[in-house]
Amino acid sequence: MELRQLEYFVAVAEEQNFTRAAERVHISQSGVSAQIRRLERELGAELFDRSARNATLTVAGKAALEHARAALAAAGAVGEAVGEVAELIRGRLTVGMVIGCTVTPLFDALATFHRAHPGVEISLLEDNSDRLVEGVRTGTLDLALIGTAATTPDGLEALTIISEPLVAAVPAGHPLAERGRVGLRDLVAHPIVCMPPGTGLRTVLDQACAAQHLRPVITLQAGAADAIADLAGRGLAVAVLSTSMAARYRDRLTTVTIDDADIPAVLALVWRRSHGPALRELLGHSRRAFRDPDDG
Repeated sequence: MELRQLEYFVAVAEEQNFTRAAERVHISQSGVSAQIRRLERELGAELFDRSARNATLTVAGKAALEHARAALAAAGAVGEAVGEVAELIRGRLTVGMVIGCTVTPLFDALATFHRAHPGVEISLLEDNSDRLVEGVRTGTLDLALIGTAATTPDGLEALTIISEPLVAAVPAGHPLAERGRVGLRDLVAHPIVCMPPGTGLRTVLDQACAAQHLRPVITLQAGAADAIADLAGRGLAVAVLSTSMAARYRDRLTTVTIDDADIPAVLALVWRRSHGPALRELLGHSRRAFRDPDDG
């Protein structure tokens, strides 16, 4: 059994597709398939059900997956430990970022980390917050920037970047624009445009409404704040955004305070408690990049 076979096995399991897995590990599909077959022969069991379009894990494959991930993590830790002693950190970090959220300090942190540790390969991907949290928990992501509803996800460490209330945003002439402040009950009397389920903002809105037994009518959904603002600006629905998001569109939308939406929208970096030197260094760069200048 070879480490590269375990790497290919994990790639196919996570991608659920031999072609995408081959692209990920940078070899041919036939090479991945051949190595997986060799691994299956050595283990005496098929790891994938190949009868459907997607490559799904068999019972034996599910039993092997976490052990394979652990073996790869242990092998990576050996290299990192030696590199740390030699004052040279190597390895790979996979960072997740919530869709539609351009956060310059995160990019700054990645850039300064890359200059300091060019031997570490960095991957960056976007997804919704729920899937990013799951990725951190399972180890497919080392670090993720997520939106959440006030609390840190169970079992993870977190660095809060922003904590602020939800607001409504409407164009001039909208009935809510003249009021300045509304309650949730008044808000949900109008059609709403918001981010989709699985995102931090939507979780905050849903929880706040559920606490008052309200059912908002989400007529439009978009994953990016620009799209939400654009739809609201055309009078199609009331935008629900965080305070800092809405501030970017003050030239065309009026911000309306929601008095009884008490749950803050939180933007946070999350990671597992146990981690190697590469992630430890990246966290240091991230803390410095996100530090409020007023904090010194």
